[in-house]
Amino acid sequence: MSDRRFLLGSALALGVAALGGWMMDQGASHAAFAAEDGAGPNLVIEVGGAVTGTIVIDLLPEVAPKHVEQLVTLAREGAYDGVVFHRVIDGFMAQTGDVEFGKQGADQTMVGTGGSTRADLPAEFSSLPFDRGTVGMARSADLNSANSQFFIMFAPAPHLDGQYTVVGQVVSGMDVVDALKKGDQAANGAVDTPDFMAKVTVQD
Repeated sequence: MSDRRFLLGSALALGVAALGGWMMDQGASHAAFAAEDGAGPNLVIEVGGAVTGTIVIDLLPEVAPKHVEQLVTLAREGAYDGVVFHRVIDGFMAQTGDVEFGKQGADQTMVGTGGSTRADLPAEFSSLPFDRGTVGMARSADLNSANSQFFIMFAPAPHLDGQYTVVGQVVSGMDVVDALKKGDQAANGAVDTPDFMAKVTVQD
């Protein structure tokens, strides 16, 4: 289990290394954001910690049906409640969803490497780009290893396009995402005393 789901596997390290070349500055990455709420279902995340607020993600079952079904099932089981945003890289992305090792207040030595009791998923890559507010599934170097962890983009990251499964788009609460406590880039974005998903529900 220890080699499973560091976000983007080895590609995250490449993404961090590339930040100096492509990352938007603070003003640009916090640019005006608007996205239409589609057919859903919606994942509604109540955030707790130093930051509070609500993030609403329009899930895309027509794009990634198996991944969306997994997210919805885990949310309805309460598996995401109390899970931290364990890796947050300013100008890049915020990662959460480790239901195995990422519970708020628990030992988080292994956070970022766990999944859930449900099976890993076959990749459902698409032509949708990784833009600001896009939600993708974390995986290891194995293309078919996504399970429960997901990440929300602060800014476009075209080097991720077609490499990770897009599962949704933030339609409300991007200001909350922007305000999440950031991690140390030298530590691959690991966050000390991270914000967390206090409650995650599904709206059909």
